[in-house]
Amino acid sequence: MTAEPVDPASRRPWSPDPVRQRLANHTVEDILALPDDAPRVELRDGVIIVVPSPTFGHQKISHRLWRWFEDHAPREFEPSAATGVLVGSKQTLEPDVLLLRAETLRYGSHYAPAEDVVLVVEVVSPGTRRRDRLEKPADYAAAGIPHYWRVEQDPVHVYAYDLVGDRYELVAESADELALAKPFEARLRVRDIAA
Repeated sequence: MTAEPVDPASRRPWSPDPVRQRLANHTVEDILALPDDAPRVELRDGVIIVVPSPTFGHQKISHRLWRWFEDHAPREFEPSAATGVLVGSKQTLEPDVLLLRAETLRYGSHYAPAEDVVLVVEVVSPGTRRRDRLEKPADYAAAGIPHYWRVEQDPVHVYAYDLVGDRYELVAESADELALAKPFEARLRVRDIAA
């Protein structure tokens, strides 16, 4: 048995087309057509942004929070992790955890339309501080997503925001226990999600 020759050009890792990056004319169709070995990306105003790989602590918090939603959210909601939000033809976002309306969930899709998303969660890491604290909340608010949570690490502290008009307002925050009435009545013991 012999091995098939491999074209060296096909072994190069995927990267965005530099000309299209400068022109900022990538679309959601380009994102959906990415090869399976492409990194996780977001589309921001037609520019492809590679999403940094999460640390072990970041992943542990994300997974525990997904599990908490799975155990506590009413059946009308479905949690998801490492899936995207479709904001427009030139914009996608990749929150760490999201809560979707269960009746609209399409299991074969990586992206949910923003109108089907009830809550997004970002776990802040050193490399994503600016984006998670400033840029993404504005993007989520502009997309009309009703609730946004930001989870800071070291120590773990959760900030919960509700969309009021066209921006988020802080409704609760805690390093011990987060008590909320929306999107469902809940009490999250922060130690249950801490890494």
